[in-house]
Amino acid sequence: MNRNTIRLIIILGIVAISGIIAIQAYWVKRAFDLEGQRFRQTAMVALSDVAKNISEVYGLAEIDNPVEQLASDYYVVNLRTPLDAEVLEHYLKLEFKKHDLNTDFEYGIYDCDTDKIRYGNYVNHDFETENVEIASLEKTDKFLNYFGVRFPQNEQFLIQKMDFWVMSSIITLIVMAFFGYAMFIILRQKRLSEVQRDFVNNMTHEFQTPISTIRVATDVLKSPKILEQPERLAKYVQIIRQENTRLKNQVESVLTTAKVGRGKLELDWQLQELHSLIEEVLEVVKVELGENLKIDYKATRTSIYGDKVHIMNVVRNLVENAIKYSAPPAKIHVWTENNGNNLVLNIKDHGIGIPQEHIKKIFNKFYRVPTGNVHNVKGFGLGLNYVQQIVKAHKWDIQVESEYGTGTHFIITIPQN
Repeated sequence: MNRNTIRLIIILGIVAISGIIAIQAYWVKRAFDLEGQRFRQTAMVALSDVAKNISEVYGLAEIDNPVEQLASDYYVVNLRTPLDAEVLEHYLKLEFKKHDLNTDFEYGIYDCDTDKIRYGNYVNHDFETENVEIASLEKTDKFLNYFGVRFPQNEQFLIQKMDFWVMSSIITLIVMAFFGYAMFIILRQKRLSEVQRDFVNNMTHEFQTPISTIRVATDVLKSPKILEQPERLAKYVQIIRQENTRLKNQVESVLTTAKVGRGKLELDWQLQELHSLIEEVLEVVKVELGENLKIDYKATRTSIYGDKVHIMNVVRNLVENAIKYSAPPAKIHVWTENNGNNLVLNIKDHGIGIPQEHIKKIFNKFYRVPTGNVHNVKGFGLGLNYVQQIVKAHKWDIQVESEYGTGTHFIITIPQN
């Protein structure tokens, strides 16, 4: 599946999801409004019946349209006479039960003498009185004697009535989440496919070079005349040894990384002297770089516990990376220092550096900083991942500081307590 196809699928998926969300939101809003309208009609009918019952109790004539809605959750009901709170509460409960208005409500009665609404009670959805903080109910100038009723849980009550729409919305969210996850898996598999392809290409190239060199050297050694030239013979034998060692190191690098990834790496814990290990690694590098390799052993406490082979490989990988990503002649600075109870190893180069957006990814397996169509740096993309895994296995810490075009600085902090 090529990149354009994936991009088209993602765009169509986003459009489809957006359409589903828009349609779902429209119908949920419409259903909510219909439930709100139904609640309003039911509440007004129930309150009208309350007013009718009270008028009959007091022997008063019925009032046409006695209910006025002042807010989405607040209604006032016109009466021609003051009334008792207990009588009002009784008929409110009676009519609300009859009309299936099983939601919390609070009521108050307007007092002409004080020009205030006298708070009645707060009644829950089970029609039981609760002691709550007294609320302030809004007055109106439209009526002389009236009572007000507020439904504080109005929206929750409406949502409870929308079981089907709530369930359908949840299903829609699950479908969208599944689609998003599917897109994530597709992109991830695409990325893994690209990484694996790059790895195979790099590995083929890395193996092909020493194999070709060995083949050429063996062809020369097949010549009978080579025995008459001992210096030349020794040279080609040395070439075969070097390329064989190179192949061996490359294979071991892949196998070691695989072991680390499976958690099967076993470390040979021994007391080590870091400066001696660094010196052993840099012995060959000194010949290659000469004065461009600067070494400062500033640390005075240099004993650490760890695996000698893997510690040397960590130093070797970081130094080789510094050389590979520096324009010749590469300038490398290696130094150690003590910082509290820690021994700190620093390896710094003045090479091409790493763009900020790639720094967090350089320790990922097979990851190599993109260089466009130019692939002039050899490697599998395993070196820094191996370094990080070994550092973690030793319970150390590694940090990287880099500025594109200036250079890169790796800092390994080793606790000594």
